[in-house]
Amino acid sequence: MGMYQYVRKLWKQPKKNLAELYRERLIAWRQQPSTIRIERPTRIDRARALGYKAKQGYVVVRERVIRGGHKRPMLKGGRRPKRYTQRLNLRKSYQVVIEERVQKAFKNLVVLSSYWVAEDGRHYWYEVILVDPDHPVIKADKNINWTSKKANQSRVHHGKTSAGRKSRGMAGKGKGFEKARPSRRAHQRRQ
Repeated sequence: MGMYQYVRKLWKQPKKNLAELYRERLIAWRQQPSTIRIERPTRIDRARALGYKAKQGYVVVRERVIRGGHKRPMLKGGRRPKRYTQRLNLRKSYQVVIEERVQKAFKNLVVLSSYWVAEDGRHYWYEVILVDPDHPVIKADKNINWTSKKANQSRVHHGKTSAGRKSRGMAGKGKGFEKARPSRRAHQRRQ
C-alpha cells in the first residue's frame, strides 16, 4: 500500500482514528475566521485525487458554514397557512454554498473542487482548491490550462464543479436521469 492509501484509511473514520488531533484542530479552527487561506491541504490524499499539485498557481482555502435548516423570511402580505412555513429546503448542498462563497472572496481565481475536512454540532468545514488561470506555470501546464478560458472563469456559479453537478442531478446518465438534462428547469419548460 502506498502512503496516500494509509492516509485515506485514517480519514475514513477521523473521529475514531485521529481523535486527539481532530479535537485540537476543531478548537483552533473555531477561533479562526470563516474563510482562511492555508499553506497546504489538510487531507493530501483527497486534494491530490481532485487535481491539487504542490506548485505555483494552486491555492487552498478552508471555509466554514453553519449547519442546520434555513429559515424562510416571513411574508408581510396575506395570511394563508402555506406562507407561514419557517423551513426552507435548499436545493444546493453545503459544499456548493461553500464553493460559491470562496469564489466571491477570491474573484481572480477559479474553483477546481472541494472536499470535506471536519464537522461539529454547529459547523461544517470544507477545503476548496483554487487555480490562478493567469499564472505562467498554469498556462504552461496542458492538463490544467483549460481554466484560462473565459467560459471556465465562473464555473462554480454555473454548477460545473463536482459538487455542483451532483446538486443539479448530473451524477449519472441514462435510465432514471431523463429529467436531469439539460437541466430540471429546461425539462419543466418542455412539458
